[in-house]
This record gives sequence, C-alpha cells and structure tokens, in this order.
Amino acid sequence: MVRRRIIGVIGGADADSKYLDFAYEVGKLIAERGAILVCGGRGGIMEAACKGVIEAGGITLGILPTEDFSVANEYITIPVATGIGTARNKIIINTGEAFIAISGKYGTLSEIAFALDAGKTVAGFGTWDIKGVVMVDTPQQAVNIVMRER
Repeated sequence: MVRRRIIGVIGGADADSKYLDFAYEVGKLIAERGAILVCGGRGGIMEAACKGVIEAGGITLGILPTEDFSVANEYITIPVATGIGTARNKIIINTGEAFIAISGKYGTLSEIAFALDAGKTVAGFGTWDIKGVVMVDTPQQAVNIVMRER
C-alpha cells in the first residue's frame, strides 16, 4: 500500500468569511487530490478546511492542544489529544509534508517558522508575508504548490 500524502492547513480560530471560504475550498481540493489534511483540530480556518475535506470524502487529522477530545471540530476524523498546548504546533509541522497558511496570528506564525526551519513548503493567503512563504491568490494555486513536491 502506498502511503497517502499529508498536507497541513494552518490558521487562526477566528477569521473573516473570505479566509474561511478559501480554507473550505483548499480542504476540498486536498481531499480530491487524495491527501490527508492535518491541522490543529479546532475552529475557524481549521474547521473550514476540515469541512471541505469531509464533504469531498477525505480524511482529517486534528492535533489538539488539550487532553479533551471534545474540543475537536465536528469534521475531525482522527483526533489526537496531546495535552501540551501550543507545543502541539511542532507535532503538526512534523506530521505534514507541506503547509497552507491562511490568515492567522502568532500561533500561525510559529507554525510557519517551524515549517520553514524544517525545509517544508509553505503557501500563504492573507497571512504573514515573510521570506520563504509563497503567497498565493487562489485555493488552486495553494494546493498546486504544496502537492507538487514529494
């Protein structure tokens, strides 16, 4: 059996509708390309992306900050309750092959930094425009960038 690709979506729990819509479309495209989505498992960008994945028949993996599975959004297929708070960001980055950062604040910035430090591709939309992040305009561009490398 060939291992499925794991693509991360990172972004904040609070976001404007344009970012939520973007995340939802990204999630659909990730699932349609046969990849598994990894994220922080909570609301906002994470939930929107997970909803897109599930509605397209895919699988989601949520790395949760608490020991409580009930904090996972309703679209998480596989919840991982870590109990380690924001330190779980490093686990998310270690698990994903490449990442799409959408909006977000300092937690997203830490995930971007971990990903870039690990030499992983990061596509970004409405997020931290820093060296190494490939800024995109559409969900299709974002998914194409993160899916082209293996």
